[in-house]
Amino acid sequence: MEVTAEKNEKVANMIFASIYPLYMNRLLKNGRTKEEFHQIIEWFTGYNEEKLQELIDEKVTFGTFFKKAKIHPNAHMIKGVVCGYRIEEIEDEFELYKQCRRMEKLIDELAKGRKMDKILREEKK
Repeated sequence: MEVTAEKNEKVANMIFASIYPLYMNRLLKNGRTKEEFHQIIEWFTGYNEEKLQELIDEKVTFGTFFKKAKIHPNAHMIKGVVCGYRIEEIEDEFELYKQCRRMEKLIDELAKGRKMDKILREEKK
């Protein structure tokens, strides 16, 4: 599937706080914890729990959420298919959409029981 400017814009304007509980419920249903969820969010975006709560309270859009984030330098290692999109094939002009799909990939892996040390990618030495 191909990303379009319209899809990118639609995601950019979605309110993070409206999607956050959906992510949380999915993880809790699969036996994962809020702490684990926040750990992967912090690894990926740099947001600690306090900053994450601020963003939720402010009802920021995904556009603002990712614009303010300090994306982890190993985020490029997040690959695979999410919602029919191969992450590594999403064009750079749709960086926001790519970041959103990367975060969803991390959440998918957590929900499926993948070990945290595999989710939080590190360069092999």
